[in-house]
Amino acid sequence: MQDTRDPPSATTDGIDESYRAEPTLDAEAVPGPGAVGAGTADSRGTTATEPTPIEPTEPTPIEPTEPTPIEPTDAAETVDAMDRVRSLVGFASGSPFVAAIAAIETVIATVLLGVPLSPAPAVVGLVAFAVYTVDHVADAAADARSTPERARIARRYGDQLMIAAAVAYGLAVALSTLGGPLALGVALLPGAFWIAYASDWLPNAGRAVRSLAPDDGLAAAPRLPRLKEVPVVSSVVVAAGWTIAVTVLPLAFADAAVSTPTVAVAVAYFLPRSFVDTELPNVRDVAADAAAGVATLPIVLGVAGTRRVLYGVDLLTAATLAAATATGVLAPGLAAALGVGIAASLAVTALAGRVDDDAVLGVAPDCSYLVVAVALAFVAA
Repeated sequence: MQDTRDPPSATTDGIDESYRAEPTLDAEAVPGPGAVGAGTADSRGTTATEPTPIEPTEPTPIEPTEPTPIEPTDAAETVDAMDRVRSLVGFASGSPFVAAIAAIETVIATVLLGVPLSPAPAVVGLVAFAVYTVDHVADAAADARSTPERARIARRYGDQLMIAAAVAYGLAVALSTLGGPLALGVALLPGAFWIAYASDWLPNAGRAVRSLAPDDGLAAAPRLPRLKEVPVVSSVVVAAGWTIAVTVLPLAFADAAVSTPTVAVAVAYFLPRSFVDTELPNVRDVAADAAAGVATLPIVLGVAGTRRVLYGVDLLTAATLAAATATGVLAPGLAAALGVGIAASLAVTALAGRVDDDAVLGVAPDCSYLVVAVALAFVAA
């Protein structure tokens, strides 16, 4: 077989010359030993120049600038406006609304009693505003669950609201003096009823009695509750206070007799109606009242049982109006206008426990008096 390999190269000292890899150096490509260094000559005879020194410069001071104010966006303005509207609605649906309804009730009572219009509606309205404002501020923590917006306003503006309540009650007392001693006493009565209803005077009295007789059985007696915590009694106390104010104050300003059949009919109308108006919001406040240890009809009887009781109260009121009309004590047109209010109350009672927005039960019951006022206006026309 023919050998196709190249012939071997000449060898030196036994090493194939073709595999020697000795590098060839370019004398000009390699700097001499003195090439590095300032001012020294390199292998080509050139001299390296010294680098130009960099002078340090003072840093330029940065002037502080005013932060650019962030303009509120349309969305932020909208949210702020909605918050103001909610606050206004929450405030208006509280004591101002109750005060307006109380004044309207007094006008209805004035027409029912047949006496001239007087400052009585203004006095009752101012007293109602003062009493309910103080109550809302005092119970703000307990109301946070049932009426959060009203409770938030009461907590945020508590001092201002208390001042407004004091001014309102002062104006009411000043106006009531125009009607004489009876009017003044009636104007002070709702405040006294509120103290008896909501304050701790009864529990404190019970503690004082127990402390005076530690060795007797009184020491182990249970705590006496506030009237506000007693079912039915609490609502009766509230209803009685406002019924007396609404019916007696117009008579006091007119210097009219308080012992007449018409006055009895007025009391028989406003007392049970006020009881219903007081108990219906308790359906909304079940959780808050239970947490505060306040017993109400909805807690004791349940919502369905409360509806049946309130139906019975309204129907009893309607029967009273029918009897007064039949005996000639009450004019048919006036009885019909008052009956429209009872029908509205029955409709609102039917909503108890059946509406998603429980706040309706805090406003709708009082709106029945607006219906009565409109009906009376038609009757008078």
